[in-house]
Amino acid sequence: MKDIEVLLQKSVKHLGLVGDVVKVKPGHARNYLFPKKLGIPATEDAKRQIARRAAKVREAEEQRLREVAELVSVLEAIEVTTIMKADPNGNLYGSLNAAKIVELAQEAGAKFEEKDVRLDAPIKVVGEHRVKIHVRDDDFGEIKVHVQAEGRTKAEEAALEAAEAAAEAEAGEGQTGGGDEGGEG
Repeated sequence: MKDIEVLLQKSVKHLGLVGDVVKVKPGHARNYLFPKKLGIPATEDAKRQIARRAAKVREAEEQRLREVAELVSVLEAIEVTTIMKADPNGNLYGSLNAAKIVELAQEAGAKFEEKDVRLDAPIKVVGEHRVKIHVRDDDFGEIKVHVQAEGRTKAEEAALEAAEAAAEAEAGEGQTGGGDEGGEG
């Protein structure tokens, strides 16, 4: 069958905004768009009537997009840190879940709910994690969550030992050279 043109009276997700003329299958128009008053057959008279309403809807949509962009930029600036008990390998005893992330973010000044946090699985490892936050519709922002171990992990201990060894080596060279100069003077 041939597609028919429908003038949308309301915005339809994945189809178009108010005032758009879209081509759809006759069954979709007849069984879904027309009964729910989402669209009407695209005639010249109908197009003129809806043009005024479409301008207002587009302006509201642009405003909504600006608000979403602002919310996303606020979320991107948020970094929270928490200290949790972990084993020497950096695996947490327990996990960091959405409720704890919301609590940490609220302390940092962010306002969102637990249902807005998108975690594939609870965080169970020490390190930096990026967590998606649902803003509106299909829009998401991200915050950085730093999870630190209460004690030291093996990697931190190895780095600390290497730094201490380097400091001792420098101190040993400095004392040898410094002692010779001090003895001559």
